[in-house]
Amino acid sequence: MQTDNNWGILGHEWAVDLFQGHLANNRMRHAYLITGSQGVGRRTLALRVSQGLNCKEPIAPGIPCLSCHTCQRIERMQHPDLVVVKAEDAGGTLKVDQVRELQRGLSLAPYEATYKIALLLRFEEANPNAANAILKTLEEPPRQVILFVTAQDTETLLPTIVSRCEVIRLRPLSIDQASRGIHEKWGIPEDEARLLAHLSNGRPGFAHWLSVNPEHREQRSAWLAEHQKLLSAKRTERFHYAENLAKDKIEFIQVIQTWLSLWRDVMLKSSGAQSPITNLDCENMIDDLANRLNLNTAKQMVINLEQTLSRLQRHTNNRLTAEVLLLNLPILS
Repeated sequence: MQTDNNWGILGHEWAVDLFQGHLANNRMRHAYLITGSQGVGRRTLALRVSQGLNCKEPIAPGIPCLSCHTCQRIERMQHPDLVVVKAEDAGGTLKVDQVRELQRGLSLAPYEATYKIALLLRFEEANPNAANAILKTLEEPPRQVILFVTAQDTETLLPTIVSRCEVIRLRPLSIDQASRGIHEKWGIPEDEARLLAHLSNGRPGFAHWLSVNPEHREQRSAWLAEHQKLLSAKRTERFHYAENLAKDKIEFIQVIQTWLSLWRDVMLKSSGAQSPITNLDCENMIDDLANRLNLNTAKQMVINLEQTLSRLQRHTNNRLTAEVLLLNLPILS
């Protein structure tokens, strides 16, 4: 049995305290919206509360054991009374049929747990029909049902969804706190843990994912190297790259997110800010760009990349979006 009163979660102590109070005093709301960047701990927090609701051997009110059969199945998201709904792939689309299937399941009594749990992940990816379909369930959920919705932020959702939930806003940990926690929780060497804390911007879940998926870090390095070459490439080379980039929307989004993290670092360096950079292993590249370009150029690149992500989320023409972005890259000789 575990004894960590923070439920084994890195950071977010205030949120754990809040939920423990709700659990211990039987004051659970019917729906919670947990916002924050992917990998910050949204899903983990929802699962811990679900364990607290249904644990068969709680250490104390509001503190699940995390080791009983019920807790273990919830942890693996394999419990019959835990229904997980999400887009098939990150950056994909959550569809109305998935929401309707969820609603049919929630109309039935729990199989064996005290509460049925609905976990709707990355709900900003829900299409308009799916978003509208969930409203009635959020307003009038069946008895013994608790809903958890996760999203990047409230602005990406319908205001009517936000108003029907208690909002829990999670923020990234400080680099020091994340680095220390990553080292202690997963036994990752200190230097590696610090790099992961920077690369993840203080998001423990994403840091751990990077540690067990080294191929993603290799891909990230390749995307950054390609971007550096594109800054001195001719227009024909940029058009060719745009053509290939547009073929896979999910990868397109990942590439833009990687480039965006680089230009935010360049902007920090150009402005003389003391905030820690994300791409610690690319500091020489960042310093070079900051020295060769001015702050306004770095800011404009951040704006261009953010607008590109927004266009992709609105399902605009991928090829045209890629070409516009590539043509607007700074030109370095």
